[in-house]
Amino acid sequence: MHEVTDPIPCAACPLQSCPGLRPLDETQLSYMQEFKAGEIRLDRGDVLIDEGASYDRLYTLLEGVLIRSQSLEDGRRQILNFMFPGDLIGLQGAFDEPSSHTIEALIDARLCRFKRGDFAGFVSKNPGLAYDITWLAAKEETALEGHILSLGQRNARERVTYLAVWLIDRAQSTCLADESNVLALSITQSQIADMLGLSLVHTNRTLRQLQREGLVEWKSRKIHVPDLAKAADFAQFDRSREKSRPFL
Repeated sequence: MHEVTDPIPCAACPLQSCPGLRPLDETQLSYMQEFKAGEIRLDRGDVLIDEGASYDRLYTLLEGVLIRSQSLEDGRRQILNFMFPGDLIGLQGAFDEPSSHTIEALIDARLCRFKRGDFAGFVSKNPGLAYDITWLAAKEETALEGHILSLGQRNARERVTYLAVWLIDRAQSTCLADESNVLALSITQSQIADMLGLSLVHTNRTLRQLQREGLVEWKSRKIHVPDLAKAADFAQFDRSREKSRPFL
């Protein structure tokens, strides 16, 4: 983890131009500049938050992708979600609770940092942005519901396809992918297995089958969904539910 010496002013925030994020108005940008306490960088594999530890910071992901996970005592891990630019991180710390999960960088990342001690005053002065925080928490729960449904009801091909479509959809809305439906992202087969509750052998076999069928081409450093509408229909992923997300 590295401190950024040249933080981006909120007025020049690159997230303002992302198609899936709702821009802040000038007043909100001014509030956020007062609330912001700096920026940090993470290298791939760096841990931002450790499960069970307490933190005095909140973060907004500015660049990159993070993994949220929980582990059992014997080392088995469940990846719960992937976090994209605009996502709010560390909300549990705002309520003096230890983290229930670990968050690490899947690729190099940059984050805005906010002081937890300023959170109560920020919320009281900015009810509109406070509502956005509630909305983001609810949206995170909705995403988790989709992933839980995959674990419980979708077969392996549907699980992998659902995850690929979800990742491409989030990436397109946050300026990490374009309409070619290609996402440059290093996700190992082991990480796919940890997310989807599959064995490595089953994961590998499923990826090869989906590529033969033309649904998903998932390489070590790239995900390609040739026909996003077809893949979304196959995995029963409702893209119409997505709308502009607020961010802080």
